[in-house]
Amino acid sequence: QLVQAGLGSVPADGSLLLTCAATRPIASSSCMAWVRRAPGKVFEVVAKVDSEGMITYADSVKGRFTISQDKAKLAVYLQMSGLKPEDSAMYYCAGSGGNCYRREKERDFALWGQGSQVTVAS
Repeated sequence: QLVQAGLGSVPADGSLLLTCAATRPIASSSCMAWVRRAPGKVFEVVAKVDSEGMITYADSVKGRFTISQDKAKLAVYLQMSGLKPEDSAMYYCAGSGGNCYRREKERDFALWGQGSQVTVAS
């Protein structure tokens, strides 16, 4: 199970930190990701990190968002800065055993957090 914290409404160009913690280890090899859903928009994997520390970002957030993990705490974080109104969405922490290669769809992840609404005012 994944438990998220952090949500809110921020002004444009603001910052926000999302956190996610697993209640138990997922697997010796795992992929953790932050994804988002917004009305009328395509599901998007914003950032993902695997057990080896390999990180991938969506082009839409490169240079603005940072994903990190703390293996000891079974936690993964998403530091968002330079937020734009188009970043407004429900953000989910998602996880799965195995690496992150080609995990771009909802069906590619087995575990989900409860979601965090992020609203960026224009």
